[in-house]
Amino acid sequence: MSSHIVTAEELRIGTRGTRRFEGREHEAAISYFFVENQPGEGAERHWHPYHETWLVIEGTARATIGDEELELHDGDTATVPPNTWHGFVNAGPGTLRLIGIHASDTIVQTS
Repeated sequence: MSSHIVTAEELRIGTRGTRRFEGREHEAAISYFFVENQPGEGAERHWHPYHETWLVIEGTARATIGDEELELHDGDTATVPPNTWHGFVNAGPGTLRLIGIHASDTIVQTS
């Protein structure tokens, strides 16, 4: 395995700042989304067959994990068990920056 840098631009999806890293393509055991959402934007309810961990870098997220409603702020971490419906929305006035780490070398998502 050789080490290398994957630039943000290589991972960008769409015209905004959101990025998708699939570990399998880079010989890594994890995958992630780096999300930049404006107020009211977010991820609709979905689930994965593995754990997901969220780290809020900046902003406020209102999250649903199973039947639980949570509010996450700068620096907070939340974990989502496998096969659990979840989603989030930017509940703050500014940009939400969040990393969703997937415990898989490929992203599998069911809506």
